[in-house]
Amino acid sequence: MSRMGRMGAGIRALALAAAITVAGSLAGAAPAWAHVHASSPGAVRGGIAMVTFEVPNESPTGSATTELTVTLPDVASARTETTPGWTARLDRDAKTGTVRSVTWTATAGGIGADQFGLFRIAMKLPDTDTVNFPSAQRYADGTVIRWDQEPPPGGGEAEHPVPTLELATGPVSRTEHHAQHPEPAVSAGPDPDGGTGPSGPHYADNPARLIGGAALLFAALAATITFGRRRR
Repeated sequence: MSRMGRMGAGIRALALAAAITVAGSLAGAAPAWAHVHASSPGAVRGGIAMVTFEVPNESPTGSATTELTVTLPDVASARTETTPGWTARLDRDAKTGTVRSVTWTATAGGIGADQFGLFRIAMKLPDTDTVNFPSAQRYADGTVIRWDQEPPPGGGEAEHPVPTLELATGPVSRTEHHAQHPEPAVSAGPDPDGGTGPSGPHYADNPARLIGGAALLFAALAATITFGRRRR
């Protein structure tokens, strides 16, 4: 086999190995995509957090998800984000005023096959290491899947695991705060250091200075050549 042939065979082998690796990674990650998942980066015990619920459609018949009910840990206060195509209803305890659950209902369409929806709610978290959010996912064909199972005693993952958040101890750091609530973008304005920084006026005229310096150098070189010729 020629050298070019060997190189081509090697490239094809590497491509095949890469494809197998990617396929294996996707296969390993697929079960996690099929679960209702709760996330809130930087959430701490007893703090206020924005919790996002990721809801995939895994109906074997392709029926749309039309409703999601999430049980909350009797939070003192909660607010839902406006989600186009969905309404949100908070269930409050009449005596204590705590919020027991939230239900999102599709006004049209819902979450179709090969799609997922994101639902957000701001709430005060309990002062615990973890918090569970038992959920019920309803489909247009009447099917209801309940995500409320704890991990099995022997380890592994339940068939319908309950969405869970791990909470940190202590206040949210400044970095985490800005990650969740980024500062608004601002337009460029006058240089605050009055022209002494990299964007100041004395940097803006650098090209002119370079051109002027080059012209002076050229003139000096021309004068030297002329003077030399005259001496000859």
